[in-house]
Amino acid sequence: MTNNVWNWNIDRFLAESASSAPTPGGGSVSAYVASLAASMVCMVANLTFGKEKYKTVEPEVTIILKAANECLNDLKIGLTRDMDVFGNFMGVFKLPKDTEEQKIFRKENLQKVLREATESPLDVARKSLEVLKLAERLAPIGNKGAISDVGVAAYLAESALKSAMLSVEINLPQIRDESYKNRVLEERGKMMATASIILQKTMKVVKERL
Repeated sequence: MTNNVWNWNIDRFLAESASSAPTPGGGSVSAYVASLAASMVCMVANLTFGKEKYKTVEPEVTIILKAANECLNDLKIGLTRDMDVFGNFMGVFKLPKDTEEQKIFRKENLQKVLREATESPLDVARKSLEVLKLAERLAPIGNKGAISDVGVAAYLAESALKSAMLSVEINLPQIRDESYKNRVLEERGKMMATASIILQKTMKVVKERL
């Protein structure tokens, strides 16, 4: 199913998300929201590029546009990956545990998929932060006629980051590697704090230019 997700229309994606099917779940939806944020950065950059009024900022806008497109592509891959990883996660839960050998095998594989199920939304959060930083760079120089869409990008990117982190947090208690858990929690704290500051700064600029 995940291989065909990009053939779905919006109605299908929403219907699948609303159903009892395990995917798309929180991590995938977070990636989708972050991809919308990236698309808004791309749109405003495209509306700025080539305009005589914004000729002086065109080199910077070109860099932002390229980076936003890369983020968009990465987030699309991340959405599909999250669905695949969750499928693997559910598969391990269905493994037999009748014998001691089966129990050991199941536990070892569970730790592996728990890490994968943590890294997948963590990558979405990282990419969401990149999009938020791009919105911050675009806010003071982007086409004023579309400046509200930079604000939309910033709000969505920060929300996607926070949402993806919930999918990280739900897996951490089951992971046995304490050093790994501590590293993830430390990175989480830094990203959340950074995102909060960037969002405030970006929205201040956006509202001043409305």
